[in-house]
Amino acid sequence: MRLLILGTGGMANNHATNFAAIDGVEVVGGVDVVPERLAAFCAQHKIGGQFSSIEEALAWGQFDAVANVTPDRMHHPTTMKAIAAGKHVFNEKPLATDAGLAMEMTEAMEKSGKVGMVNFTYRNSPALQKGRQMVLDGKIGKVRHVEASYLQSWLVGNFWGDWKTESKWLWRLSKEHGSNGALGDIGIHIVDWTSYGAGADVTKVFARLRTFDKAPGNRIGEYGLDANDSVTMTVDFDNGAIGTIFATRTGAGQMDQLRLRVYGESGALEMIYDTGKSTLRACVGADVNTATWRDIALDPFETNYIRFARAVQQGKTIEPSFRRAASIQKVLDAAAVSDQQHKDQAIG
Repeated sequence: MRLLILGTGGMANNHATNFAAIDGVEVVGGVDVVPERLAAFCAQHKIGGQFSSIEEALAWGQFDAVANVTPDRMHHPTTMKAIAAGKHVFNEKPLATDAGLAMEMTEAMEKSGKVGMVNFTYRNSPALQKGRQMVLDGKIGKVRHVEASYLQSWLVGNFWGDWKTESKWLWRLSKEHGSNGALGDIGIHIVDWTSYGAGADVTKVFARLRTFDKAPGNRIGEYGLDANDSVTMTVDFDNGAIGTIFATRTGAGQMDQLRLRVYGESGALEMIYDTGKSTLRACVGADVNTATWRDIALDPFETNYIRFARAVQQGKTIEPSFRRAASIQKVLDAAAVSDQQHKDQAIG
């Protein structure tokens, strides 16, 4: 598979590194509107082709697939052009900024017959993969209750850099730069993580979004700081369970932590991803009587990058697909409406 990387910001380095390590995959080109960033990226990863636009790259055409790592608002127009040109696409999340655009992309991709997948990064956690399988295997009985959280702290700490001066963070705080805030950035991850790990889809949501004052006039240079910073949701699942999901960028003391607890009629599981480390704990069987939790050994698994390369080789989309991403986007859209209307929203 010959791969083009569209957008060469921070996350693109993960794509280039992971794809280059897969046998049979060659990263042959990069695209970016900032020449200096593009040149540095291609030099770092020894990439030959350099293009200033998706149109220029498609005119060249010497690639099979696109890894779309552009800002959120650019996913739809650029991916639609790649689909029209007959390319496979590995899209960063979110697939689009709203469910309507995401479904348009999904239908176009499915009609094309090419492979379309979305990089829900935290699917790469072995704790999530094994925990989900234990749920599906009935290890905790029927699921009754779910708790999930995604905590980041880059608005209150400098571990990842200075958000007040770096564009890679500032755009995530600005609606005019295409951000849907914490809801669209990390909310999409925790909704996928939760429904995937619990083996159940969200059917109803009641949500609250909050944007905090962060600078004089809530503006830094060209960036209006108006995107939401924290999200809370109460949700219903299609298996009859209920739960809570929340996400924030102000979680002091947590660098990058996703946590999911799934409580069933005969046991419980806790799946954790914490800044690169995965942990799975269970309270099952006789341990339920003493509330004893035990660590569960994790199994090897394939990353999304490997799965995409395999899917292209086999010519058949596997999960996480465009359709899956569109379904998660419907939950986020409903959460935004719920916040505006102050009432429950069913997922259409």
